[in-house]
Amino acid sequence: MNISLPQTLREYVDERVAEGSFSNASDYVRALIREDRVKRAQASLEAKLLEGLDSPLEEATDEYWKRLEADARARIAKRKRAR
Repeated sequence: MNISLPQTLREYVDERVAEGSFSNASDYVRALIREDRVKRAQASLEAKLLEGLDSPLEEATDEYWKRLEADARARIAKRKRAR
């Protein structure tokens, strides 16, 4: 994969590499991609947590826990079949 950068960005990348945190421009780009993946995963998790907080409350009865367990088992079985 080749990436074209304007001169100002190329100089910035070279400065970051020269600081010693990265051995070359490719290492720097890989680190940025990994950081982006983490940020996106965190944003997704945060959205799901906020969705859960906004959902209506439900009493945790025995039936609730049985339904939750059945749902979890169904999801696990579906993932196993998809493999």
